[in-house]
Amino acid sequence: MYKIISKKPLNPTVTQMEIYSPLVAKKARAGQFIILRVDENGERIPLTVAGTDKEKGTVKIIFQIVGASTKKLNSKNEGEYIQDFVGPLGVPTHIEGLKKVCVVGGGVGCAIALPVAQALHDQGTEVHSVVGFRNKDLVILENEFKKCSDKFTIVTDDGSYGEKGVVTAPLKEAIEAGENYDMVIAIGPLIMMKFVVATTKPFNVPTTVSMNPIMVDGTGMCGGCRLTVGGETKFACVDGPDFDGFKVDFDEAMKRGSYYKKFERKAYDDACNLFKKEVE
Repeated sequence: MYKIISKKPLNPTVTQMEIYSPLVAKKARAGQFIILRVDENGERIPLTVAGTDKEKGTVKIIFQIVGASTKKLNSKNEGEYIQDFVGPLGVPTHIEGLKKVCVVGGGVGCAIALPVAQALHDQGTEVHSVVGFRNKDLVILENEFKKCSDKFTIVTDDGSYGEKGVVTAPLKEAIEAGENYDMVIAIGPLIMMKFVVATTKPFNVPTTVSMNPIMVDGTGMCGGCRLTVGGETKFACVDGPDFDGFKVDFDEAMKRGSYYKKFERKAYDDACNLFKKEVE
């Protein structure tokens, strides 16, 4: 069992927790993830490591309440426990030797982008961060990004905060203005990452994307997280989650990601009804 050390909401649908797991905290690096189960009957949930405190032995996770399992996880409070917390899994983000990088985050994907930006900053890389949200109410981790970014831009779809627009606009402006990035690292919704790649490819700026398909076991055995990358089948849990954005078949990934939406919605509604009955 793993103790919840702290819990706080970042916006109405996103929660941050710190979990006591000293072995994971000791080894985890930016870009890796864990798989947890809330209880012994729970499903496996893959979540990116959003930060670690090796001295305290804690691992930070940030999750969006989108399904039955994340709703159940969000019902847990400080001092309570979750059943399983396994990791670190996946390949760390390759940041060695990079001198100037633009980190692009979208929505809750910013929780994954932040530790990458921090790791780059800590090694002396010049970091430009561009983050985007649908509106002001959904903004998360702004101050944390500012602390580790040499340049920081925030955009919202509706213009309610920062610049109005999407993340690709300031990214393209920076490249056209002569910013010579060694790498662009994009983390967010699949459609966002697809258009980031469409923006960088004409300029031949190397672009890494972090893929988050459905996972079950996290060891490559189930095949649920398979992707087509450069015409070959890859598994996000063991080969990734980072891949060369120029080679990813985003259309296939988006199609596969939509297969279980109806089932996820029903499970979420059932969970809501269960919680409602428990309260009554």
